[in-house]
This record gives sequence, structure tokens and C-alpha cells, in this order.
Amino acid sequence: MADKLSRSARQGTETDISTAAVWAGEPERAPHGATVMPVFHGVTYAYDDLEEWRAVALGEREGHIYSRNTNPGVAMFENKLAALEGAEAATSFATGMAAISNTLFCFLSPGDRVISIRDTYGGTNKLFIEFLPRFGIEVVLCDTEDHEAIEAELAKGCRMLYLETPTNPTLKVLDIARLTRAAHAVGALVVVDNTFATPVNQHPLALGADLVLHSATKFLGGHSDAMGGVVCGSSELIAELFHFREINGASLDPMSAFLLARGVRTLALRVERQNHNAQAVAEYLAGHPAVAAVYYPGLPNHTGHAIARAQMKGFGGVLSFALAGGYEAMAKVLSSLKLAHRAASLGSVGTLAGPPSTTSHVELSAEERARAGIPEGLLRYSVGIESAADLISDLDQAIGSLP
Repeated sequence: MADKLSRSARQGTETDISTAAVWAGEPERAPHGATVMPVFHGVTYAYDDLEEWRAVALGEREGHIYSRNTNPGVAMFENKLAALEGAEAATSFATGMAAISNTLFCFLSPGDRVISIRDTYGGTNKLFIEFLPRFGIEVVLCDTEDHEAIEAELAKGCRMLYLETPTNPTLKVLDIARLTRAAHAVGALVVVDNTFATPVNQHPLALGADLVLHSATKFLGGHSDAMGGVVCGSSELIAELFHFREINGASLDPMSAFLLARGVRTLALRVERQNHNAQAVAEYLAGHPAVAAVYYPGLPNHTGHAIARAQMKGFGGVLSFALAGGYEAMAKVLSSLKLAHRAASLGSVGTLAGPPSTTSHVELSAEERARAGIPEGLLRYSVGIESAADLISDLDQAIGSLP
């Protein structure tokens, strides 16, 4: 279907991302003149002409055959994300973990070597320490902020460098351009999880990465009502990944695609507010005597602040912090919050809070979390679009409940 923005505009070279979030990927004319692309729940698509059917089935012309492979509404969502990330193409998945696992298993084979960091998202870390080694894939996990150590491992050769920045949940920051140069020098593919940053704040492809992925469930959808994942990159790489996904079957369902696309239309507005709120909350927490540490790249004393300023337009809507009283103090403050859902996930319009032991890294043992540099008393706090003053007041009363 024709896109309402030109190719250059879709790639963000002429159009602001706020405009692209609304218009990119949308059909020139939706069925019956609808201003919103409808949900196509149909599983299969009929053709009266056998030659046309065959041409579509072989990918020689546009069209749809079977919704496990492609679907009009799903394609619109994919085109929208490709535009926001400045990519040639995108393909979507049922969940963020499906996007991650399909990417790893599509491009890695027995005998290959993959290099990543120690404190990726818990599910991703499980793939590295439990699943990939079972298939004869060598995994090297480096200390997250030790760029020299990562470069030294890259120099030994590898098939893939997998990065997550900022990291979940300690908000460490990696220099994408620097590490991409080192990876490409040995012919490695570079994959970046951009879930925390979103394309509003960061463009890994523009920094040299080959593939950028998202758990669309989080900021892209923004309302905690739909699950999905998406990977963006060159047409060649995405075609290979699409083929892997269509056979393995982790397809995004049409209703979720509709909800995720609806969320993306307000992405720029939401993320701008969440950037502001997270900065205000982080600065408040950093000045509180009961708080032992605050992890947010927008703070000048954050170890990755300089890199974040160079490669990000905003510092994101997630932070984490540890209280001087440890786990017991964290549990008390968490139970005292009134303007936060005590729940997993992040990136929603409403604030979400919880410890990694029940959210991002519940799959890992306490020992595995410790090796990843995640203290048991850490509280991850994903700010919503509420008033920053109200969120700070709520945190103040919750921390004030401590003995």
C-alpha cells in the first residue's frame, strides 16, 4: 500500500519524528475511506486469478496469502517502525522475546561466537547462558561498561555483537558507534535492543548498527494492553529474518498490531513527557539522604552520562534506585507507593515499579542477578505521564514511611 510520506520523510531526513509517528506507514487510502487502518482478522486471502495468486505467493508482487506470513494491518505497523528507525524494512513478532530469540537463532549457527554484555534483560540473558550453548554456539559475556574488554573479545572474531543500551534495569550505557566499528572490523553483525531508548531518543542504525529491535509491548504500545516485538534493518537482513519467523510461526496477531500502531502515533508525545518526569524524579532521589544510589543516564554523575549525551536525544523514562536500608527498605517503600502499579513491564502511560527479582530478572537466581551487577534491593521505576510533582510527592511520602 502507498505510504502518505515520501521515502526521505519516512526515514526521518525531512520530517520530525512527531509527524512520522502519526503518518508514516499509513496507507494512502484505507478501505472504505477509513481514517484509521482497520483490523484484518482474516486468516487467508482469496484470488480469482491463479497467476496473480502465484506471483503474490512467490513475492513477485505485493499482496497477502496467509496471516502467519503477512497481514495488511501488521504490515502497516512494520512500515511505521521502519520509518521511525530510519530502516529499509522491518518484521514483527508475537512478543519482544520472540523478536530477540528469532534474531539470535536466525543469524547464529553451531560453532558461531556471539559477544554480549552481562546485564542484559533477564530473558535475553537466559538465552545466552542456557539456550544458545546447547546448540553449540559460543557465548562471551563482557562487563557491560568495559568497552576495552568488549573490543578485545571482538578482535578475536565473532559472528554477532549483541548490545542493549541503556540496559535493563541498571541503565548502563554503551557507545554504539565505537563498538560497531570494532565489530564490523571482524565482519560481525551488530544487533541493538533499543526498547528503553525508543526511536524518539536514539537511532542505533544511524550509529552503525545492522539491526535494531524492540519489545513493542513497552514504550511503543505504551498502554500495557498489547504484546509484540519488532526488528528493523536492511531489506536483505529483514528478508532473511522474516523467512525464519514465517516458518517458526512467532507472528504478531492483527489486533495487537492495531493496538501497537495506535500507541506509536502518540509515542513522541509520551516519551517527551516521560523523559522530563524521569529526569525530575532521578534528581529528587539523588538528593534524598535515604537513597543510596540512583541509576539514570540523565544524571551528570552517571558513569555513562557523557556517552548518553552524545548518542541520545533524551535519557528515557526508566530509572532504578537503591535505598540505604537495603531490601527491607525497598519492600517498604514499594508497598507504600500510591501512584505506581506494583507490576512487571515498563513504558506505560501509568507508572510501574518493582524489583528485578519479580520483574526484569525473575528468570535468574539471586546468584545470577548478583553476577549481572543487580542488587536485590534495587527498585526499577518506569515513570508514566502523570505530573512529575505528584510522582515526587508520592515517592517522598513512601520513603518517609521508613523508620
